Amino acid sequence: MSFEVTITELKSALPEQGWTQDAEKTAPFLCEWRGRWHGDTPLLLLPTTTKDVAAAVKICARHKTPITVQGGNTGLVGGQIPRGEILLSTMGLNKIRETDANNMHMICEAGVSLHAVQAAADNMGLKFPLSLASEGSCSIGGNLATNAGGVHVVKYGTARALTFGVEAVLADGSIFDGLAALRKDNTGIDLSQTLIGAEGTLGIITAASLKLFPKPRECVRALVAVDSPDAALALLGLVRCGDRLSMFELIPRLGLAYVTEHMVGHKDPFTAPHPWYVLAEWELYKRQATKGSTSRASHIGGEDPQNFAANILAKAVDNGLVRDAVIANSQAQSNALLALRENLSAAQKPIGATIKHDISVPIAKVPQFIARANAAVLKLVKHCRPLPFGHLGDGNIHYNIGQPENISGADFTAWEPHINDLVYNIVDGLGGSISAEHGIGVLKKQQLARRANPAKLRMMRQIKSALDPDNILNPRVLL
Repeated sequence: MSFEVTITELKSALPEQGWTQDAEKTAPFLCEWRGRWHGDTPLLLLPTTTKDVAAAVKICARHKTPITVQGGNTGLVGGQIPRGEILLSTMGLNKIRETDANNMHMICEAGVSLHAVQAAADNMGLKFPLSLASEGSCSIGGNLATNAGGVHVVKYGTARALTFGVEAVLADGSIFDGLAALRKDNTGIDLSQTLIGAEGTLGIITAASLKLFPKPRECVRALVAVDSPDAALALLGLVRCGDRLSMFELIPRLGLAYVTEHMVGHKDPFTAPHPWYVLAEWELYKRQATKGSTSRASHIGGEDPQNFAANILAKAVDNGLVRDAVIANSQAQSNALLALRENLSAAQKPIGATIKHDISVPIAKVPQFIARANAAVLKLVKHCRPLPFGHLGDGNIHYNIGQPENISGADFTAWEPHINDLVYNIVDGLGGSISAEHGIGVLKKQQLARRANPAKLRMMRQIKSALDPDNILNPRVLL
């Protein structure tokens, strides 16, 4: 398709630094970080203001020229890689516009990294709880476009639960302003929430008003060895402790072995291997001493963090649910335990090809899903290496399958459509979702069309048609 007129107008309308056709500068934006998707674009847009985004979209709308939108390029379903469309990166929208400790909110632009948001909240004495392995690279705009989850959903919810509202440029170039930091606004459909999770198909998120939370005075982590996912599920019921449980991650022995064998500097904290592990985290808050008291501020329950965790886990030991446990007694050890979980994806690269799934089922059905999926894929492809791990606390399991050692990566990936059908059929049968937190992108578009409720698909298409009648925003994504 010829974009010559559009490109000429875009170059004239935007500042010189707001676009490039330089192949070397554009190259990093055209490859997905795992190397699965490679794309091309006639023009990379690098706007630094919402006004520039709006001007660019107006021009594209006038000529019905499609746009692919990209945040930090950490997506896992291919939606951020262009295939001939104009590519608009939001990374230049990188300002924190407003912070308010009293209202516990922050307004930041879409290109601000998740780590930068966490740090800014920390400097305010508050917490932004969204936490992902890619937080140093991923952007808030991308987090909201895909409704990211992460390790703290068990306590705080997904990205949409952490957002008051968004600013977005719509498909006609108009600007929607939903940045008011209101905890109550009952004036009709929540349009910000409609844009969150829509993967850039309804509007380009340019800024967000984020909810902040009290910062816990103490955080304690423990790696707990268990016999099975069933034991891990029973453990979850024992250690919730009101709203103090903030992480509950399931790790199989195979995953821990990959991290300790393939990643430099990571060690197994146990003296003997165990079949399964749970990484648990609790957030504790200090109670201020009463007036006139000379005692120092004490933890809820009167215990320090390590004693708190030890007492909680002692009940699980008494119930026969726990084989062994390591409770972090320093920040360094706490970070090391978290790194065992955070590096599970990267540690799989040396084993060759992997087929990945991001599914959710009701929490109580996670063990059933793992057992059924493992049996099904091993029957289909002998000696493949299933690796179920992730957010047991909210029912989201990353179900990865590594290639067998006796076949090539190409031969294994040829099985991907069949393995996907097996896994997703099990998910459907358990009342689950084929995409828990990564989005649909281009990877799962056909699966969504096959499996989603027809009324849901019809409503989504009607909304897309109303807001983007010429299908110029992320035209190959989702629908």
